[in-house]
Amino acid sequence: MSVTSAIVAMGGIIALLIMALLVVGIARTLDGAMAARAGRAREKAAARLGAVGVGDMLKRLRAARGGGASAAESAKTAAQGGAARGAARTFAVIAGAIAFVGGIAAAFDNDKGAAPVSSEITAGSLHGTLLAVGKSKRVVLIVPGSGPTDRNGDNPMGVRAASYRLLAEGLAGEGVASVRIDKRGMFASQEAGDPNAVTIRVYADDIHAWIDATLAATHAKCVWLLGHSEGAMMVAAAAEGRKDVCGLILVSGQGRRLGDVLRTQLKANPANAPVLEQAFSAIAELEAGRHVDVATLHPGLRGLFNAPAQDFLISEIGVDPVDLLRRAKKKTLIVQGASDLQITLEDADLLNAAPRTTLALIAGMNHVLKLAPSDRAGNIATYSDPSLPLAPKLVDRIASFIKDDD
Repeated sequence: MSVTSAIVAMGGIIALLIMALLVVGIARTLDGAMAARAGRAREKAAARLGAVGVGDMLKRLRAARGGGASAAESAKTAAQGGAARGAARTFAVIAGAIAFVGGIAAAFDNDKGAAPVSSEITAGSLHGTLLAVGKSKRVVLIVPGSGPTDRNGDNPMGVRAASYRLLAEGLAGEGVASVRIDKRGMFASQEAGDPNAVTIRVYADDIHAWIDATLAATHAKCVWLLGHSEGAMMVAAAAEGRKDVCGLILVSGQGRRLGDVLRTQLKANPANAPVLEQAFSAIAELEAGRHVDVATLHPGLRGLFNAPAQDFLISEIGVDPVDLLRRAKKKTLIVQGASDLQITLEDADLLNAAPRTTLALIAGMNHVLKLAPSDRAGNIATYSDPSLPLAPKLVDRIASFIKDDD
């Protein structure tokens, strides 16, 4: 239950306990009134005894003594009955309080378990999928990672894990709506512009358009921004100065500059050993703001340093992700998998140094948000298997972070 709902529930408990005390007080008052009435009746009987003869009075006194035990027993029984009735009323009221609080908790999460409804949503010429859940006003915008990654988390280079689709469906089961998107120039958003003629600022402007479209479609007061991998940088940049952003969720987001991340990723694969020197030289050129002639590179590196995308790489490679997050000034959940081959725990720790952050480490989770073995081949095999579920606790951790802000 969220802080707000807990406060409301506590208020309900206090109010109903006060009612319980009133009921007990009324019951005791009624029992006292009954006892007083019985006492007055005995006084009247004693007064009548004074009008008869001595012999009759002695007989009646003896009779009264004989009936005295019976009257006392009756009074005791009546008192016990009154106490029992008072206790029963108290228990009934407390039971009502418990039911009342349970009802409040259910009401604050009444979209959990509602059947989700999927529909196409647009922001100008940008396209995505809205997964609505009842009347839920909790909504997350899921921003993809680098390269030609689609709204479901797949790309034509062999990644078919469906990570974003599974994440959206998992959040829907927790009563959280979502919008997942195709980036400009790609897939259904092909008409939005050249996918290579982009910068962090261009992507941030696209996210702003998505925030506006999402608010219009859901009538939410604000939107949570969830960025995966490179998308984590983009949502941090887009959040700066936006009051309609509830908070940030950075999943497998880099905490180091892009050049350092690329060097780590290239060294992690033993097969890259013959081309490392050439790759590191190309990275250094981009960091200096200079383009690289891909014709001089090993064929295996040409895709990484794709000539049309070098302007974007140059604009991104000098940016400090931690500085972006500090400037965003938003409540942030940092989610990092312990089996991620592309982003390290060091990245998560660096991001967690920013203000208002919470770090969630998911045991066994890799870069595509699945449980993965420690060996590289087994880990990479999960990238192409959409039948594998998301890592346990991932959805619950994200949903709890969102609901705690209600």
